[in-house]
Amino acid sequence: MVRKLRKAVFPVGGLGTRFLPATKAMPKEMLPVVDKPLIQYAVEEALEAGIEQMIFVTGRGKHAIEDHFDIAYELEATMAGRGKSLTVLEGTRLTPGNIAYCRQQEPMGLGHAVWCARDIVGDEPFAVLLADDFMVGKPGCLKQMVEAYEKVGGNMICAQEVAHENTDKYGIITPGTRDGALTEVKGLVEKPKPEAAPSNLAIVGRYILQPEVMRVLESQEKGAGGEIQLTDAMARMIGEMPFHGVTFDGVRHDCGDKAGFIQANIALALERADVGPAVKAFIDRL
Repeated sequence: MVRKLRKAVFPVGGLGTRFLPATKAMPKEMLPVVDKPLIQYAVEEALEAGIEQMIFVTGRGKHAIEDHFDIAYELEATMAGRGKSLTVLEGTRLTPGNIAYCRQQEPMGLGHAVWCARDIVGDEPFAVLLADDFMVGKPGCLKQMVEAYEKVGGNMICAQEVAHENTDKYGIITPGTRDGALTEVKGLVEKPKPEAAPSNLAIVGRYILQPEVMRVLESQEKGAGGEIQLTDAMARMIGEMPFHGVTFDGVRHDCGDKAGFIQANIALALERADVGPAVKAFIDRL
């Protein structure tokens, strides 16, 4: 029996050094794509997939994320007093109690960030969403994964084909049998050189994991980059339970990269009736 997925972990404790100086005082997850921060897109994706509890693994200086999903009395009272609609704020107000926060005291990698949420996750399967990986599709990426998860269970990762010369930027899948968008995971390698990569099927920022991974992370040693890698912990679980990759039917924007972030803003702006025509006219003039 496949256990229901109710919880999602959002590792948001990173320093965002690639976007300095913008991220000196503002979390990188609060960088906006058009008029909505990256973290809100990720939360909305989780809600669409049926997630009931959002778990944010934060760090120092991340108060803006907590404030964003809180009630802003002064703002709302001022807007209401001026007759302005509050519907624009609906995506920032969640049901009381369905957000939890814990601290990652030092940046020791994605695996360590996920492990910090172990007591809140408990003995349940959980999703992990990296807001930097901005996934655009209908249905959303996590919902596509949940639909596959409910059929096969086990551990699941979002997969995307990348150029062979870029395999050293990703965790790479050693593929087994394929069934449509589902690929059996036979092995995982963290950031292999192109000549050593088992495929060009990369792990991108969405996961559905069983709680057993937390026990693996407890004893996980540092890997690539001197950090505790989630990929290494998942690799140790291969063969113990079903493990699949789901190729996302949609578009991924790498918003951890400056060019990718700008491209995401342009792509989404062009789809908007309110700003699209002006942006397109500007691009045509360039």
